[in-house]
Amino acid sequence: MSVRAKAVADLEQKLGHVFNDHDLLERALTHSSVGEGARRVIDYERLEFLGDRVLGLLAAERLIEAYPKAKEGELSPKLQALVNREACARAARRMGVGPALRLSPGETKTGGRDKDTILGDACEALMAAVYIDGGMEASRAMFGTFWADEFAHLDAPKVKDVKSRLQEWAQGKGRPLPTYEVVNREGPDHAPTFTVEVSVEGVKPERAAGRSRQEAEKAAATAMLEREGLL
Repeated sequence: MSVRAKAVADLEQKLGHVFNDHDLLERALTHSSVGEGARRVIDYERLEFLGDRVLGLLAAERLIEAYPKAKEGELSPKLQALVNREACARAARRMGVGPALRLSPGETKTGGRDKDTILGDACEALMAAVYIDGGMEASRAMFGTFWADEFAHLDAPKVKDVKSRLQEWAQGKGRPLPTYEVVNREGPDHAPTFTVEVSVEGVKPERAAGRSRQEAEKAAATAMLEREGLL
């Protein structure tokens, strides 16, 4: 069994849903970069469209149950916090989506398996795939399992992460937003190490490594904040 095939099997086990249509599961895991123009590949974009709606319904349903006295104005930001890209990406990481994705070699090399954009979109596509293959109850079970942590922190005070703090610092000095570039990638696809360089105009860049692109970006932002005396 290949590394990716094992990752797909592990994902299916974590989801707690055995697919009747495995082609549907494969489609939910296929990024538009696959084939890189050489051939037409059916990717997850249409499933993502449906999954976004299914996820929104499940999140709204849960919020109505959890906050029986809350008004619409109080529920709307909570709903957004549950269905935004970052929340979906975190849910995807809990599922182990990254290693199971079908990506082009180029997208893989630049850390696509840990990009919030790709993970968030694939998460929504998987929600749709589970809904189509197993119905609303299967989707509801998936939501209950992988969004439990999001609910647990829904009312917690919001703490800005290091990338947001670096962004605000740069803007406060009238400079463009920080940029992050992968300058090195080592190791196999299932266990890579990324080195990322963060740059802010007029400031010496900083580099840091991590087991994912996101981890390396945060480490680089932390290093710059510490160097500038902001942490």
